[in-house]
Amino acid sequence: MDKILLTGCCGFIGSKVTANLLQEGYQVLGLDEMNTSYDISLKEYRLQQLQSNKNFSFIKQNIAEPETVEIVKSFSPTIIFNLAARAGVRVSIIDPFVYFRSNLIGTINLLQATKDYGVKKFILSSTSSVYAGEAMPFSEDLPVNRPISPYAASKKSAEVTCYTYHYLYGIDVTILRYFTVYGPAGRPDMSIFKFIKLIDEGKEIIVFGDGTQSRNFTYINDIADGTVRALKLNGFNTVNLGGDKTNTLNELISLIEHYLNKKASISYRKFEKTDIYATKADIRRAKQLLNWEPKTSLDEGVKNTVAWYKENYSWTKDIHLKE
Repeated sequence: MDKILLTGCCGFIGSKVTANLLQEGYQVLGLDEMNTSYDISLKEYRLQQLQSNKNFSFIKQNIAEPETVEIVKSFSPTIIFNLAARAGVRVSIIDPFVYFRSNLIGTINLLQATKDYGVKKFILSSTSSVYAGEAMPFSEDLPVNRPISPYAASKKSAEVTCYTYHYLYGIDVTILRYFTVYGPAGRPDMSIFKFIKLIDEGKEIIVFGDGTQSRNFTYINDIADGTVRALKLNGFNTVNLGGDKTNTLNELISLIEHYLNKKASISYRKFEKTDIYATKADIRRAKQLLNWEPKTSLDEGVKNTVAWYKENYSWTKDIHLKE
């Protein structure tokens, strides 16, 4: 069975992908810097869920640091999943340097190690944010050369660098573009977690725009399944992983209200220019190459996420939400 090095193992997507790989019998070395971009108690919770598996080991490591290359050399993996990233559009405007350091320099470190130490496959997590300004549905063949935030620009830079290493050194590379991922133990800086907590506490939620903006909300289990399926691909591939239905923010809020049995207090603000008004994924390539399509409806996914929040209320109630 292949040895896998997975970065961002304590992140929302990374932890679930790690769990799936361990379930399939892989040996996984997880790296994570455990930064405080959001409440670290969530990252500690996710790590705790993984540490009971004898095939999992963990190193606290910032992938942008040069020591990362030595870790790859020592572990000698056959596959690298680079799921570590600084995510979030608005914060990237405030501190673009940390985004490019993690998302680009970190990726280059790992690609150099991939080249130097015989790693066979490199799988990179990317984002639907790169599609800003393109016509929907968003197809992988679109040029995506107009990123409108430092976050999107940093991820696009990582994508093109991956292609360079594939072209020069023949590394098998798959880039996965994720569409608005949510679910239990999700990021508290994203709308679903934030809205659940604030509505439950009777506090005001902020909506930028009128709530009619729409997303392909995609449940974490579906995303993790598609990510693991990327192991089968060879050559260079870019694949969308997104929900097959589009829902508005207002529809999302209504579902949260329903499963909490509480009414939201909403403050509508000006729509921000770095946001994408709507996303719609073209997932024909995922169906063809990975035999993948999402299985979880937004209704079921929100129900599961609210249930997880309530079941873990003894500590989720204390999670700090940043502005």
